[in-house]
Amino acid sequence: MAKYLVIVESPAKVKTIKKFLGSNYEVMASNGHVRDLPKSSLGIDVDNGYEPKYITIRGKGDILAGLRKEVKKADKIYLATDPDREGEAISWHLHEALKLADKKVYRITFNEITKTAVKESLKNAKEIDMKLVDAQQARRCLDRMVGYRISPLLWAKVKRGLSAGRVQSVALRIICDREDEINAFIPEEYWTLDALVKANGEKKTVTARYHGSHGKKVTLKNQEEVDALKAQVEKASLIVEEVKKGERIKKAPLPFTTSTLQQEASKVLNFSTQKTMRLAQQLYEGVEVKGHGTIGLITYLRTDSTRVSEEADKNAREFISEQYGEHYVSAQDTVKKNSAKIQDAHEAIRPTNIALTPVKVKDSLARDLFRLYQLIWKRFAASRMAPAVYETTSVKLMAGGNSFTMTASSLKFDGFMSVYTEADEKDEKSQNLAKIEMGQEMELAELVSAQHFTQPPAHYTE
Repeated sequence: MAKYLVIVESPAKVKTIKKFLGSNYEVMASNGHVRDLPKSSLGIDVDNGYEPKYITIRGKGDILAGLRKEVKKADKIYLATDPDREGEAISWHLHEALKLADKKVYRITFNEITKTAVKESLKNAKEIDMKLVDAQQARRCLDRMVGYRISPLLWAKVKRGLSAGRVQSVALRIICDREDEINAFIPEEYWTLDALVKANGEKKTVTARYHGSHGKKVTLKNQEEVDALKAQVEKASLIVEEVKKGERIKKAPLPFTTSTLQQEASKVLNFSTQKTMRLAQQLYEGVEVKGHGTIGLITYLRTDSTRVSEEADKNAREFISEQYGEHYVSAQDTVKKNSAKIQDAHEAIRPTNIALTPVKVKDSLARDLFRLYQLIWKRFAASRMAPAVYETTSVKLMAGGNSFTMTASSLKFDGFMSVYTEADEKDEKSQNLAKIEMGQEMELAELVSAQHFTQPPAHYTE
């Protein structure tokens, strides 16, 4: 029998992938990188074409020895590290460290750890992409050349042990620029004036906000202006000049990218970025699910694209149609045109199988893993659903030459909101304007004024 060796990055994947492949496949893990630049020196020959000097990472000798033993027995070797630049570089380092030049070596990648994806990747095995490897090496060398030269300056001038470099320097600059903006900000005073009004015979008041005078929008700047306006309004009668009815559509959100997942998990679940990524890694690498064995529950977690594969899109639409009804399926794909800066190498973060609803996996997952999976599942399902529709009413009141406006909206069709609402979405508490008609005179119950100041831009969150 032919023997095949599959090398992955993390031990967690070994168990998941071994289950999908036959007995003639051996699956082993490299536990991340096996070679790197030396810690004690720059490790780059600046005078000779910036040639990097790699050494075996301390503690990885035993892992490499174990891999060499298996390499000797194998007819074909598949390098199955993560589908990104870092993964490509790990594959190349393994190729060099294990001296695989005269062996049959193939590079395979999968965006999700499912039986179909793994089998498919074996059929489409390719060579190591040296352009990706070079991109990672360039990044690593920049880390070194910037970091190893700025950090000693910090140790001398600020505090020993601080690190600066390619990323921290830029992040610090952005934070300092924001701090300058906040310090330079001059608050401006403004006022709002609300009229609490009621239709004749009604007990409940509704709130109308001052908009402007004689057809123009006006900002109230001080108390004198407010007092003068109050005196005018109290003398005049309040007449309904306009009642407009319409519809407002709220589009479904896009599926998660790495950064939107981190932001939403922070807002909704109060998770730190590190915690979100650690849990997402577990969901990607594989968890034991009752009745299914060990499977990867989500696609690859490092992505800046909102693209979804045709198969996943089709499955999601069929699922929504069955569970919620045909009218809940979105007419067209929710697509955001990717900016030129986005590499679109991976799909958006989504469940590998939409039919594995949060309810079905709840008993198999730890609490926080379940909460993160539920968030990803709901967001993806919502992204394939129809928009929510609100019925809106806007009313314009005139008191002399002064106009006041009030609006109300009620949910007509919940669409994607039956599954998912975003964290920073306000609950629309709406007033009832159904009984108000054109030309009607309203009774003024009270005028309420409030002083405000414009706010500086906020400090960044994590």
